Amino acid sequence: MRFGVFPGGLTLTAKAIALQLKVRRHSDVGIGLRPVHWGGYNHRNLLTFSNLIVHHILMIGAPGAGKSMLAARLPSILPPLSPGELLEVSMIASVAGEIEGGALTARRPFRSPHHSASMAALTGGGIRAKPGEISLAHQGVLFLDELPEFDPRVLDSLRQPLENGEVSVSRANHRVTYPARFMLIAAMNPCRCGNAFEPGYACKRGRIDRCTGDYQARISGPLMDRIDLRIEVPAVTAADLILPPAAEGSAEVAARVAAARDIQLARYADAGLPHVRTNAEAPASVLEDIAKPDAQGAKLLRDAAETMRLSARGYHRVLRVARTLADLDGAEKIGRLHLAEALSYRALAEDVRQMA
Repeated sequence: MRFGVFPGGLTLTAKAIALQLKVRRHSDVGIGLRPVHWGGYNHRNLLTFSNLIVHHILMIGAPGAGKSMLAARLPSILPPLSPGELLEVSMIASVAGEIEGGALTARRPFRSPHHSASMAALTGGGIRAKPGEISLAHQGVLFLDELPEFDPRVLDSLRQPLENGEVSVSRANHRVTYPARFMLIAAMNPCRCGNAFEPGYACKRGRIDRCTGDYQARISGPLMDRIDLRIEVPAVTAADLILPPAAEGSAEVAARVAAARDIQLARYADAGLPHVRTNAEAPASVLEDIAKPDAQGAKLLRDAAETMRLSARGYHRVLRVARTLADLDGAEKIGRLHLAEALSYRALAEDVRQMA
């Protein structure tokens, strides 16, 4: 059966209103961005990372660079759940038995399973086919730290949910389809020892390119092709820690995130696609209209597609990222600069795949 059938014939709106009566409000948003020392980190990349919260991201950096810290602060800039989203998330949590004290929360899910998690723990399973981590992260964030340390078969089980936003759990007695529309945030070291990016470093295992290639080969090409952004996170030095923290906090960044999301919601509602909430969810059939670049951008994209040998999926993901970048700039049309930045993230992802 497909998950999401409401008993009693209640409509989505009525049910959501009934559930909202028991929503637990939070006076804080958890760990915020204000105390973070960014050091030499490129601030344009940082702001893009903070705002492109609807696209899948892979962070690569040395141990202690702050990858897990950045991921832990994402909930502080995520907008609260809408009534419809609250209903979806609450139903999944109810099936999994994870509603605390019968009260709901408007905070988006943030799940961070250990790298020893099994396929059933991640995608769902058990005797009663309960939802797994990817469904519990629906409408929120799934953070996979130490990505290459996960079982390769477990990682490849994410490929279908990343594409269509749902996962089917089949058992001998029944088959259940759970929603799994989440944002994947992954973090990894460049190699097993973690110091491959350090200038002048000599790996004891042999050539650095071989060490990094062997380590990153645990991530399959099809899975890497589904990751929109690959961000290098440089290490923060002791001198960087002495600098004052960032002047911009979670509230300011969250306001920009909410504004970008409102633009996207209005766009797809006008296009007759109310079920599409963000550019990352936009079907390829509508990208030609909503993400059509200008003449210079079209030429850049055409040349880059040939040079980088983009797959059809990669081509469409570049357009989605460029559309989000244009929304953040308040631009109606996708320009050459938006496409160049989107392609730069894709180029880094291609480098990782080639090294593997």
